[in-house]
Amino acid sequence: MTDLRPLMHLFVSVTAAVIILATSGSGQAQKLPASTTIGTNPAGTAFYAVSAGLAKVISGAGPMQSIVQPYTGSSTFLPLLDSGELDFGIVNAVEMNLGYQGPAKLKISGKNPLPHVPNTRLIMRGSPLHVSLVVRKDSPIKTVQDIKGKRVTGEYPANIAIWFHIFTELANAGLTWDDVKVVPVPAVNDGVDALIQGRADVSNHAIGVAKIKEADAAVGVRFLSLDCSAQGDARVRNAVPGYYLITLKAGSSTGIVGDTCVLAYDIYMVGHKGLSNEVVAHSLKAIWDNIDKLAPLNPQFNDWTRERAASADITIPYHPAAVQFFKEKNLWNAKLDDTQKRLLAINP
Repeated sequence: MTDLRPLMHLFVSVTAAVIILATSGSGQAQKLPASTTIGTNPAGTAFYAVSAGLAKVISGAGPMQSIVQPYTGSSTFLPLLDSGELDFGIVNAVEMNLGYQGPAKLKISGKNPLPHVPNTRLIMRGSPLHVSLVVRKDSPIKTVQDIKGKRVTGEYPANIAIWFHIFTELANAGLTWDDVKVVPVPAVNDGVDALIQGRADVSNHAIGVAKIKEADAAVGVRFLSLDCSAQGDARVRNAVPGYYLITLKAGSSTGIVGDTCVLAYDIYMVGHKGLSNEVVAHSLKAIWDNIDKLAPLNPQFNDWTRERAASADITIPYHPAAVQFFKEKNLWNAKLDDTQKRLLAINP
């Protein structure tokens, strides 16, 4: 009798190969989950608007839906992101630096309020946020060095990020909190109220926001120009990694009365290192292919560009699938390789 077992083995192997070939074209779709979630700040914030815009274009690309999940703040959802319970998050570069390194490795003047999140990974660098010191329009304070000895809003227990902003702006002028008279305020809008009411000489706020327009209508305000020299930029970067300086043109926003050097820091779309390559690649491709659809959704997307997506000026390492994606788009280079290795070595 003829032994048919070799023929049967051949038939099984050929059948398996045919199945693999037949399904290979839809392999990525099969590996994608039905939905992913983006953690972000509450509705009404710039970060929520960014999350909603990104979710819209990712969902529109199909088949994977993207869902926005707001939290009270970054420190609330970052641990969920680090553990993989959340897929993505929208966070700023400074907070990600503090969180990625953790309180044991990084404290700024003894402070690091962020939870340690060593498993977070950068998906793409987004647009910059702009903040600076603000004074009354008729104030005799003309330069950042002039704030020495003046009443400056500080403490910010409900808005610790603002403490870091002003700490860095002081460092830009070669100053510390000991060089000014601190006016304690709980949060960012309270600081501007203190300026309006005459209880403070200097405060801090984001550029282009409603509170600054309100203050300008009430008493007239202007943003102080920081020191944009190479030395000033170095003092900023040494004080708190993640910040840098940028010059805004006169008249570009309320309170920008001349060309003004201000503090900038980037918005990040982040994930965790266990996030599948397929989810990262699909999400990046959806954003990349639909980048022109973002700007009409919110002004923050005006500077959310393909060119900014990959940069060596970052505070956490990229996800491996993001590295591969940007290599395919010819955005990756040797400098990025060096930065990636350095940042991965922080949390081996």
